[in-house]
Amino acid sequence: MGEESNRQQEQDLGQLLKVRREKLAALQEKGKDPFQIVKYDVTHHSMDIKEHFEEMEGKSVSVAGRIMSKRIMGKASFCNIQDLKGNIQSYVARDNIGEESYGDFKKYDVGDIVGIEGEVFKTKTGEISIHASKVTLLSKSLQILPEKYHGLVNTDLRYRQRYTDLIMNEEVKDTFIKRSQIISAIRKYLDGQGFIEVETPMLVSNAGGAAARPFETHFNALDEDLKLRISLELYLKRLIVGGLERVYEIGRVFRNEGLDTRHNPEFTLMELYQAYTDYNGMMDLTENLYRYVAQEVLGSTKITYKGTEMDLGKPFERITMVEAVKKYAGVDFHEIHTLEEARAVAKEKGITVETRHKKGDILNLFFEEFVEEHLIQPTFLMDHPVEISPLTKRKPDNPDYVERFEFFMNGWEMANAYSELNDPIDQRERFQAQEEQFAQGNEEANHTDEDFLNALEIGMPPTGGIGYGIDRMVMLLTDSAAIRDVLLFPTMKTLDK
Repeated sequence: MGEESNRQQEQDLGQLLKVRREKLAALQEKGKDPFQIVKYDVTHHSMDIKEHFEEMEGKSVSVAGRIMSKRIMGKASFCNIQDLKGNIQSYVARDNIGEESYGDFKKYDVGDIVGIEGEVFKTKTGEISIHASKVTLLSKSLQILPEKYHGLVNTDLRYRQRYTDLIMNEEVKDTFIKRSQIISAIRKYLDGQGFIEVETPMLVSNAGGAAARPFETHFNALDEDLKLRISLELYLKRLIVGGLERVYEIGRVFRNEGLDTRHNPEFTLMELYQAYTDYNGMMDLTENLYRYVAQEVLGSTKITYKGTEMDLGKPFERITMVEAVKKYAGVDFHEIHTLEEARAVAKEKGITVETRHKKGDILNLFFEEFVEEHLIQPTFLMDHPVEISPLTKRKPDNPDYVERFEFFMNGWEMANAYSELNDPIDQRERFQAQEEQFAQGNEEANHTDEDFLNALEIGMPPTGGIGYGIDRMVMLLTDSAAIRDVLLFPTMKTLDK
């Protein structure tokens, strides 16, 4: 019975699609092909009319949008038009638009795009509407819009057909409008702090600046293998060497890794570098930036994510990695002096350690296992071990650790910052250690970048730098469950043809 029902539905759908094409053919035969129209003058959007009705009442307007519903009632009809800002009703009467036009209008389908000219008025039921004097078909929809587009059943389809998702789900459109506003507010804040926005290469011969596997490609013209960048760091630091002092870039980076609710192989990263400051300066900047963006876009410094309130108005907590591991795992790495001791305590706590792991790597494993999930309120996790921070300045009073922090909210890493390493001799040694790790099987290790080392030898001032995950920031500020919900076109497995 189920198969028969599905077959019948497919036949019905096929017939509906056929009818739409026949309607288009009939219009074209009458010289009314909507696809021949090249422009339409829109004077107002739906919400502008509704919000300023007292000024707009009785005025002539022209709006354009998609027919989302239609009620035909003999000589007069109603339709609802959806545009960028919302939707508005239109009253379409035969006596106002003419018999031929009204005959055409009655054949229009839900999903068709129309332009409507007319006067603003309020119906007897109090709905702000447009009394149409002219209706123009601007595009014929040859597909059927889904009636219900909510729920997990359609999640995969929603991501694959984002255009339909944006039409059917107002909250989805709102998320992406907010995303644009968030990025705009970031730019506004940084520009006001004297930063300049720059663009650096996406295709690179050496993808450095982060621990990640790169995508590889081939440049035919030079017969050279290239990689897609995994970070923005090494080029932006070259610009600090060049004297630009405060630079930032917002751009796509690419990491050949897995897909989950917080990871997509291409994502938006922002990195900024400021000469003559350190990681403390980056903490202050991050607090101020997050507060500014939340206030600007949401109108509040308190945000709620999946029922959990986070307060960006209060000073952010600052805690070292060693303090955090002591607090949440009960292990004090200040009392652990050798690799053997670190391995022993890891075994005791059930943490798997690889041969290549040094003491600092083991501290980081403890952090990931016992601490990360607890960092819900805005927190700066500071002073990482040198082994996991190949581009960072050591702490002068404790060279086993570096001047680095990761910014956490909701148990997620939101940003990563350093007092940047500007010693070319130390940097070369760190690159060498990374090369050894790569040789031992760590595919995420950095490779030596000779041109970058040359830039450091020219001389880089003391510098603070930071990288922000823009997609995660948007997730938190829009209460979105997964990174795919804030990427217009997330990476999807190709459907079998």
